[in-house]
Amino acid sequence: MLWLVALVGVAVVYLAARFSRFRRWAEPILSVAVAIALLSAFIVWISDRSERKSPAPEPVATEPVTPAAENIALTDMTFEQSQPERSFRLRGTVTNNGATPLEYFRLAVTLEDCPEDSCTKIGDDTALLLSRVPVGQARPFETFLTFPSREGVSLTTPKWTYQVLEVRGAASK
Repeated sequence: MLWLVALVGVAVVYLAARFSRFRRWAEPILSVAVAIALLSAFIVWISDRSERKSPAPEPVATEPVTPAAENIALTDMTFEQSQPERSFRLRGTVTNNGATPLEYFRLAVTLEDCPEDSCTKIGDDTALLLSRVPVGQARPFETFLTFPSREGVSLTTPKWTYQVLEVRGAASK
């Protein structure tokens, strides 16, 4: 449809430039056409603006769900070595035992090497896990952790310690 309007406009301008008798009619015709087009665009803009309603913002809990250990449970935790050497894939399941839907939690993980019950701390990493879990339900999660690497020193007996640092939830709808 737009190409048809453009074609008619080009034809009117061509005819006005080519024939002097048509020129007297072309200016009023183009002026009225432009006025009608602007008025139509304004009406469409106003009607579209009145129909659009801004979505209501979702209420979000302002306080973290506390204490974290009582509100979420981490199970089936597996640490799988990845590439590079001191990068690990962490998989597990989070269960929401709280009264508020879970949005995210922050997990601190410590890696130690414990050959013959003599532990040496390798390092710490913290992961922010976005996991939307409704009340009373469980969801799997996955993240990557990276620890400092020392050349020539490999892990023999890794020991993992993890702690939930922060839990946030959204207000129920």
